Amino acid sequence: FSDRRTGRCVCAPLNVCLCVHALLLLSLSHILFVSIETRVQIQESVRGKDVFVIQTVSKDVNTTIMEMLIMVYACRTSCARSITGVLPYFPYSKQCKMRKRGSIVSKLIASMMCKAGLTHLITMDLHQKEIQGFFNIPVDNLRASPFLLQYIQEEIPDYRNAVIVAKSPSSAKRAQSFAERLRLGIAVIHGEAQDAESDQVDGRHSPPTVKTTGAIHPSMEIPLLIPKEKPPITVVGDVGGRIAIIVDDIIDDVDSFVAAAETLKERGAYKIFVMATHGILSSEAPRFIEESAIDEVVVTNTIPHELQKLQCPKIKTVDISMILSEAIRRIHNGESMSYLFRNIGVDD
Repeated sequence: FSDRRTGRCVCAPLNVCLCVHALLLLSLSHILFVSIETRVQIQESVRGKDVFVIQTVSKDVNTTIMEMLIMVYACRTSCARSITGVLPYFPYSKQCKMRKRGSIVSKLIASMMCKAGLTHLITMDLHQKEIQGFFNIPVDNLRASPFLLQYIQEEIPDYRNAVIVAKSPSSAKRAQSFAERLRLGIAVIHGEAQDAESDQVDGRHSPPTVKTTGAIHPSMEIPLLIPKEKPPITVVGDVGGRIAIIVDDIIDDVDSFVAAAETLKERGAYKIFVMATHGILSSEAPRFIEESAIDEVVVTNTIPHELQKLQCPKIKTVDISMILSEAIRRIHNGESMSYLFRNIGVDD
């Protein structure tokens, strides 16, 4: 996609090698109006064609979503046979649960994409796999764990002396899956500060907790829940004299990872790695990583992070473009996708 004003390419910067024969390459003009509106014009016929719209998430996530919706709708109104969206990172995936008087934004985004005309979605490592149920179209949730496991085996020389760490009980299943495949032990950090994913902030506080002055029949009294109290930080598992590998799906605000690394150092871990699929690394994350006890942060290229790598040499990238290109090829040729999910478990 080219910008008419500057002539520069404004296509999503994901390096995907498309091994698709006879795949239609769209020539679109992307115009940004003074009022910050986006218009997409297709410069060639897409009638009866298979269209693949590849979109990576930038810092301006809302603009990214609107560009995606407009491109999909433009292809739909131009009579494309099928429109497949390729979103390596699905935006707003963390907002997939109801909290207080909020909303489930992931459901809204899914409905908008389906309404725009999307007929298939390819993504990777959804924050919660239940997000697939928000769509009424086929969703292929690819996994990055084979690439991360390969990195551990090839780039960490003494990985047999490692232990897989879950920085919170909520990520214990993912850590257990990694540990079982690598034949390693597992450790779980428990008692950390309350985070946004916990149940404590999930209450809607309605009706109000203050009792009304009116008389209430004894049989109508609702028992109040005892508030949770976090115990002191403890590490369940032995990490002394070993390499600690913290695994998660998203690295955005690194405060919890830095705190986990400090705890592991205190418990005797001599080297600490952090591995995740999506490296959002927003705000001051590179600086915090550079100043922390973390030795290396390994993420995939589902989200562009070249600038963060320049700011922090500890950040390493694992390329997952191969599995995306193979998924596109198989869908275009009508082949089975089961090969891409072989030996993949529910917790991967």
